[in-house]
Amino acid sequence: MVGVKETKFFGIYKIDGKLATINLVPGERVYGEELVRVKDKEYRLWDCWRSKPAAAIKRGLKTFPLTKGWRILYLGVGSGTTASHLSDVIEKEGIIYGVDIGDRPIRDLICVSKARGNIVPILADCRKIEDYENLILEKVDFVYCDIADPQEVEIFIRNCKRFLKPGSCAAVAIKSRSINVIKPPKLVYQETRRRLEEDGFKILDFVTLDPYQKDHAFIVVGMK
Repeated sequence: MVGVKETKFFGIYKIDGKLATINLVPGERVYGEELVRVKDKEYRLWDCWRSKPAAAIKRGLKTFPLTKGWRILYLGVGSGTTASHLSDVIEKEGIIYGVDIGDRPIRDLICVSKARGNIVPILADCRKIEDYENLILEKVDFVYCDIADPQEVEIFIRNCKRFLKPGSCAAVAIKSRSINVIKPPKLVYQETRRRLEEDGFKILDFVTLDPYQKDHAFIVVGMK
């Protein structure tokens, strides 16, 4: 008998120790993930080696405040591996505005979005808010940033200040080698935390992602 356990996070479960979300589109896979049927629900196993939020949860993350119906701005959305699981969590009432600069990932994401109905693919450069701000018609409940750019923290801050509801939370996956290939990752994380605090953000949680993602960290912040 397959055992399903709730985690402390809304819409995220454990099946035999592996993270999972309830499939918004039963029978459909997004990246070859395993589907598990338990009673009247179908779960998608969430691969910690391919998704940074899943890796962060496995590494002991305590704060990941998503819920049904939320609006999410996802910077660096890619082809939909992680976005599809967030899509499961927020259900059909929610919306993910997924921004990515890559033509190919956005083409793949369009296919995913057609089946799911709660993902809006946006082909744009996250550094140029003016190119996509008219496509996001509301303040969002959560911003998630996962981009390989030396200015990742600044891009994250600007987007939060433009789109995030006051008092809401956001998260950023820090790629230390993309920010500075020479500095030790620990120093990059310290500087990133200090930069966020100087801009008025409160650090709510922090975990490193080794061994799932080498030289990466995951930071959850609150916005005043």
